[in-house]
Amino acid sequence: MSLWLEGKVALLVGAGSGIGRAVVDAFLAEGASVCVMEYSPEKCADLEQIRGPVAVIQGDATSASDHQRTVGAAVERFGKLDTLATFVGIFDNYTRLMDLPLDHLDAAFAETFATNVKSVLLAAHAATPHLRRSKGSIVVTASSSSFFPGRGGSLYVASKFAVRGLVVQLAHELAPDVRVNAVAPGGTIGTDLRGLRGLGQHAQRLDDRPGREQALRSRTPLGVALRPADHAGAYVYLASDRCRGVTGEILRSDGGLGVR
Repeated sequence: MSLWLEGKVALLVGAGSGIGRAVVDAFLAEGASVCVMEYSPEKCADLEQIRGPVAVIQGDATSASDHQRTVGAAVERFGKLDTLATFVGIFDNYTRLMDLPLDHLDAAFAETFATNVKSVLLAAHAATPHLRRSKGSIVVTASSSSFFPGRGGSLYVASKFAVRGLVVQLAHELAPDVRVNAVAPGGTIGTDLRGLRGLGQHAQRLDDRPGREQALRSRTPLGVALRPADHAGAYVYLASDRCRGVTGEILRSDGGLGVR
């Protein structure tokens, strides 16, 4: 690739680590200016060390006002907005329905869907007026769990199927002005995906599960344990003008899970 995003301005939500952080580097390398919305102060501090056209806004992806503030800051800094990409997510550590404590289910459901689904709605709502002006694009991070059971528990998989539906519906609603697509990564080494606070899992990172890398290699037809940078090119493609005829699609970057 050579400057596929030259002159474009991208807002990346939740891109302080993992796949989002790899996409920050990829977008900058392809010529984009980047505004990052990130919740963690420590990750914001790391992002602020990047050289290049980068603005960093600390904010909560489940807050409508924080999204409005971040979009405003991006447009004020760079003059426009061409692409929105979302990376916010939380995991349920494969918790099955009957293992969910009934007295925690309401809070766990609200946390999962606010983080994994509502955050996308809020980001798209804030960014769309500017994306309509630029004939821009939205790239959502879905998951292999948007297609296959067993890649999480009942809450996580349900939320990711909802994300898949949201991508198609937004593509329908926002055409012809804004393209809406997604990348569906499979299991990925080197992320900070954590469990639900409502289930006391937040200190548990999916990446820390014993034997995870070998498990990923063994279940993917390509025999790979993918890392964040392995997915970044998919986001570059979907945000670029070389993809101007594509909307409502989900690019599965998962080592070929669907072929077996």
